[in-house]
Parts: sequence; structure tokens; C-alpha cells
Amino acid sequence: MNKVDYKKDFKELYLPKQKPVIVRVPEIRFAMIEGSGDPNGERFSQATAALYSLSYAVKMSYKSKLVPEGYYEYIVFPLEGIWDLVDKTVPTTVKSNFKYTLMIRQPDFLTNELFERFLSETKKKKPNPLLDKVRFSAMDEGLCCQMLHKGSYDDEPASFERMAEFCSEQGYLRTTQTHREIYLSDPRRTAPEKVKTVLRYQVEKK
Repeated sequence: MNKVDYKKDFKELYLPKQKPVIVRVPEIRFAMIEGSGDPNGERFSQATAALYSLSYAVKMSYKSKLVPEGYYEYIVFPLEGIWDLVDKTVPTTVKSNFKYTLMIRQPDFLTNELFERFLSETKKKKPNPLLDKVRFSAMDEGLCCQMLHKGSYDDEPASFERMAEFCSEQGYLRTTQTHREIYLSDPRRTAPEKVKTVLRYQVEKK
């Protein structure tokens, strides 16, 4: 079997074009962690590190003595985040008011039992206080509007405006004020104007 590559095998979900589209997202299982505060802060970095260390432990498990049943080669999925506000009366520009759920999609062979095994192993090999906050759960987004945003995170409102106009024209209603972001670029190594982020929120047909 060829290596599972999300950029090829799940292109519709992870590589949309720079224009809004409607897509149906299936149920997906994630390792996830909840938090709040400025994403430029230390806690956000710790949460991201915890998710990646666990995800790479799962990926590299083919080298372990107990290779998971059904294991297949794959590329680790990108970091994703669901964003909300702690206090809805505070302007969205106040980053310390952000509330988020960070997550990384996991391969189909990962079971609850295996998750506990890899979480325990990761705690020993790469201690991180936020590993205690990581959980393994499924999410079913269903019908969504999404598009690729290219540029600074601070410029995302313009893309959300395009998405809102598209939904209005096509007869869709946004059903939640939270939104999902999928990070296709490492902002530490990518010029702001070249950063690629998938923006997505749930909708329903009018």
C-alpha cells in the first residue's frame, strides 16, 4: 500500500482553492487539547508540542516491538484549531480572549487502547505538562463552507467576508460562531504573505 498523504488522499478537505466552496466533512478522530489565551504565548506552544510529540509517536510505532494492528505508512496530518471567544463582548482583536481546541487528525488504526499506550510512552520520552490534557475523540462537522486563506492570520477577516458573501448568494446559513483553521504552513519558517491556512465553518442550507 502506498503511503497515505493527506495532500493527495484527502485533497478536498486540506487543499481547497482561494475561493469559498461547500464541502461535507465526515467523522474524523483527533488527538485534541483545549486552552485559552494568546496563541503567541507559552501555553499555546506547549499544547502544540504535546500534540505533535504524541502524533509522531503513533507514526513511528512501526519501529516498536508491538507494531499496531493495521498499521500503514502515512504523513502526519497538519495542526488544526477550533476558535472561539472567552467573553463574547470583547473585540475579536484581543488575542488574550481567545478560546481554542487544538487538534491533529489520527490514522484509522489508532484505537482508544493504543492512544493510552502512546500517550503513556510520550509522557516518559518527551515530558510535557499538557500531555495530561490531551484526549482522543471523534468530530463530525458535516456540511461546511471553507476556503484557502493565503497571507497573515490578521488578514483572515477579508476571507471570512468572502465566505459570508458566498454563503448568502448560494443559500447557506452559518450555524456556529466558532470556526476551524487548518495550518498548512509553519509560520516560523514562512513569510507572512505566503502562509496558507484553510478556513472553515459549519453551515446549513436555507
